[in-house]
Amino acid sequence: MRFSFWPNPSQSYTDVLALAQHVERTGWDGFWYADHFMPNAEDTSAPWPEAWTTLSAIAASVPRLRIGSLVSGNTYRHPAVLAKMAATLDHISGGRVVLGLGAGWQENEHDQYGLDFYDVPERLARLDEACQVINALYKDSKANFAGKYYQLTDATLEPKPVQSPMPLMIGGGGEKVTLRITAQHATEWNVWGTVDTLKHKMEVLDAHCERLGRNPKDIQRSAVALLFMSDDKAFVEKMKAADLQQAAIIGSVAEVKEIVAQYEAIGVDELIVPDFTLGPAEQKLSTLDTFITQVAGR
Repeated sequence: MRFSFWPNPSQSYTDVLALAQHVERTGWDGFWYADHFMPNAEDTSAPWPEAWTTLSAIAASVPRLRIGSLVSGNTYRHPAVLAKMAATLDHISGGRVVLGLGAGWQENEHDQYGLDFYDVPERLARLDEACQVINALYKDSKANFAGKYYQLTDATLEPKPVQSPMPLMIGGGGEKVTLRITAQHATEWNVWGTVDTLKHKMEVLDAHCERLGRNPKDIQRSAVALLFMSDDKAFVEKMKAADLQQAAIIGSVAEVKEIVAQYEAIGVDELIVPDFTLGPAEQKLSTLDTFITQVAGR
């Protein structure tokens, strides 16, 4: 199983770079960055660097980690433009990029920037077409596509990515449409979830693959969950009782190790750990180091 790190994007670039360099030195496998333009909150004045610019700087400064967007909203950019950006970054990084893509969900940034938000069915339909546009541009010397939302006419994208195929990750857990799009077009898939959630969603994804004639093993699976790891029993019980609104891994080091082993046992290929709950800098680094050594065994 791979273990990857996801910093809160409200941090300064200097801090994010230092974290990326630290997790690379200590044996982590990947670095992910959220593609949003502002917080999902009433107050959107917090500093919030742009994702792909940040990923480019990280790629040039951190030579080993896989890097990717978790995930880019398809409503933000034309898929051909995003494909070009990701291919360029794949060359900058020496072939370490994963293009993470989702339908888009955060309404406030669309409102503020005048981006069309659409309803859920149209966002998903656009995501489906976007995957086809991106894959065609990466595969064909001259790509043509005549969709309802996107069109390509003898479109070139050079240079092609270093990786072939270029990893395309779909983020989301919608069982009827999102997982069908994943089964049809993606090489990787990501969702927030507990072990039980991942087990169920993976069964749904596998069923879509079977209907489409796709080998389920061709799609790598990754999970995200908040981390609350402590040997303070009172703190652990408090967090277990809390209504967190997000999937979480909670427990002592031994308990966390057991939970992570359960993710691996059901076929999760990568666990992505956000730093959202890890506290201030010194505590955060200590928790990351404990996790990668005592839980991941690096």
